[in-house]
Amino acid sequence: MSQDSDKHELKIGICGLGTVGGGTFNLLRSKHAELTRRVGMNLNITHVATRNPADSLKNSGVKVSTDVFAVANDPDVDLVVELIGGFEPALELVLKAIENGKHVVTANKALIAVHGNEIFAAARKKGVVVAYESAVAGGIPIIKALREGLAANSIQWLAGIINGTSNYILTEMGENNRDFPDVLKEAQAKGYAEADPTFDIEGIDAAHKLAILAANAFGTGLDFDRVYTEGISHITTSDIAYAEELGYRIKHLGISRITEQGIELRVHPTLISDQTLIANVNGVMNAVVVKGDSSGSTLYYGAGAGAEATASSVVADVIDIARSNRESCQQALIPPLAFDKLQGEMRILDIDEIESGYYLRIPAKDEVGVMAGISQVLTDYGINIEAVIQKEPGYDESEPHIVPVVILTAPTVEKNMNVAIKAIEEMSEVAGKVTRIRVEHFDGENE
Repeated sequence: MSQDSDKHELKIGICGLGTVGGGTFNLLRSKHAELTRRVGMNLNITHVATRNPADSLKNSGVKVSTDVFAVANDPDVDLVVELIGGFEPALELVLKAIENGKHVVTANKALIAVHGNEIFAAARKKGVVVAYESAVAGGIPIIKALREGLAANSIQWLAGIINGTSNYILTEMGENNRDFPDVLKEAQAKGYAEADPTFDIEGIDAAHKLAILAANAFGTGLDFDRVYTEGISHITTSDIAYAEELGYRIKHLGISRITEQGIELRVHPTLISDQTLIANVNGVMNAVVVKGDSSGSTLYYGAGAGAEATASSVVADVIDIARSNRESCQQALIPPLAFDKLQGEMRILDIDEIESGYYLRIPAKDEVGVMAGISQVLTDYGINIEAVIQKEPGYDESEPHIVPVVILTAPTVEKNMNVAIKAIEEMSEVAGKVTRIRVEHFDGENE
């Protein structure tokens, strides 16, 4: 807090009054009395910045600007809430606020995932806090769980549905047998997906969040560039139906696991048993499962986006900072990535090095011996078959001479599967590309 600040008051500046910013503003104002009673300090909004200030805002008694840097430079602001999104001017804004000795709360997962190491170093140097609970999974307090509730644990793995748009699309495709393009258009119409949905459907948004989760789980620096990322646009209703026939559901997951070789960081469609809790998280909801060595498996479920849910996490961060700065209660601050000393030597595994089971959908020609040939290829590369579905010719009306062959394999190293798939695609009896989806069995997920 600035040196002039009254320790009985935290003066808040909000940058951006969109969906989340508006929700945060309303929550702080509507619950002012309750929050004051909870914190023991007044949480007062003194300055907001927005491109198009409403008339009601101008009459609210709060200073209003169209320039976000006016908030960062205002001596009457102790804490800057950054809710403008993107990299620029968000990065410059956050660094300027830190330089001016102000705490920062942000919901900007891309900013934290890509520039978090730089931001946290600057904050440490100035002795201020940068909090970002709302950057991952909206209203679910997953960062707090990793940093505080599970602090006694060595985290073994985590897996999460951390993008509501992708989960909504896959849910609709499965429950109502609808094709991907149709559901995507509906998601855009409902506001679940942007006009340019790339960040959501190609896994980039989930990768930002996974980088943050993994850093907090394992005490490493942020390493977004090393997250393997794969989207859902290639998933078909047939894949979803075959998976269900085998006792699985397809979910778009962010997965991080620590192994003797290093840390896995990957986002991709995944087959998981339909008996697991996370397989039954549908629609736009988010969920994260975390396996600790002492706690066992714990599940965190809730709304991953929306004005009220995300504002709830933003204000929770504001409350934490206010509590840490009360004159009567100077509590220790938790390090921004959960660990006081980060491990700099942890290796991030390439996707070729990870081990998983595989779902393969192979467009085979209606010829004798095709299954035997496919089986032989997999055997040659040491890959065991766990289940097979082979439909009659004409099962897919669009390809009447193709026999869909679906194979579920035992776990194998990805580089082995890559060469096996290449060999299968080169077979004269195979009519096109093999669809490959990874299969995961999370130990202890139902504990």
